[in-house]
Amino acid sequence: MKTIEDEIKQKKFQNIFIKTDVNFLFTSGWLENIKSRFFKQFDLSLQQYNVLRILRGQYPNAVMLTQITERMIDKMSNATRLVEKLRMKQLVTRELNEHNRRQVDIRITEKGLELLSKIDIALEGDMPPAYYSNVTEEELKQFNHILDKIRSGIE
Repeated sequence: MKTIEDEIKQKKFQNIFIKTDVNFLFTSGWLENIKSRFFKQFDLSLQQYNVLRILRGQYPNAVMLTQITERMIDKMSNATRLVEKLRMKQLVTRELNEHNRRQVDIRITEKGLELLSKIDIALEGDMPPAYYSNVTEEELKQFNHILDKIRSGIE
């Protein structure tokens, strides 16, 4: 098992908090690279996949852009640009709301739902993902609990 010290070739950290931050950010980037390579075969970015999942969760109802932005994993993503790219691929539609002309309704299309079904099947074929082979379900539950506690520390 490679430690964070091995991965970034650093012998020592100033304290455990800095080491944890570096380890978390390094691992997050590592996992994002793995996921990005996976979604590339479907001609999607990780952020585009996130938008499609949000829209599928609300299907058949429309979603406003602000609702998508609130639910996104990467809050720094440009949701407007992502939706437009998905629209160009015919995976979503954008229409003015008939009751409120200032509101744009965004919906996933049948083509978008079909693509998500293909992705679901591919993801299920890799369950559990290989990168979890060295940890138990109990450790993952603990890890999720710790992550939730860290985010709850500052609101």
